[in-house]
Amino acid sequence: MDFKQIMDVVSRGFEVVGIAVLVVGFLSGLFLALRDLLRGKRSGVYRMIRAYFGKSILLGLEILVAADLIRTVAVDPTMQNVLVLGLIVLIRTFLSFSLEIEIEGIAPWRRWRLMAPGPPPSERRDDAG
Repeated sequence: MDFKQIMDVVSRGFEVVGIAVLVVGFLSGLFLALRDLLRGKRSGVYRMIRAYFGKSILLGLEILVAADLIRTVAVDPTMQNVLVLGLIVLIRTFLSFSLEIEIEGIAPWRRWRLMAPGPPPSERRDDAG
């Protein structure tokens, strides 16, 4: 087996793991939601499924991009494949950003407002006196 064949097997392994993360994340969210429904807790079931599946999509996308990266760089480094990889990374970044806002309910640059009162650390003055 030469280097390209080994990297092809490695990238396929990453793809399998990425798909497994998606499936397991969805099934675990579904299982937990069904468990809560059977216990009589109807509120928050939909949000639970969305949160679990959204987080598994984020992780699965990261792993699938790693598979694409390995394949593009190590197996078939043509200009067309590099451009396709760049497009995939842009789409994944947009999806990740959108999913994170959906799951957390707030944009990442505003998260500090939930954690601590007052201005962000970069705007605080130590000589308040």
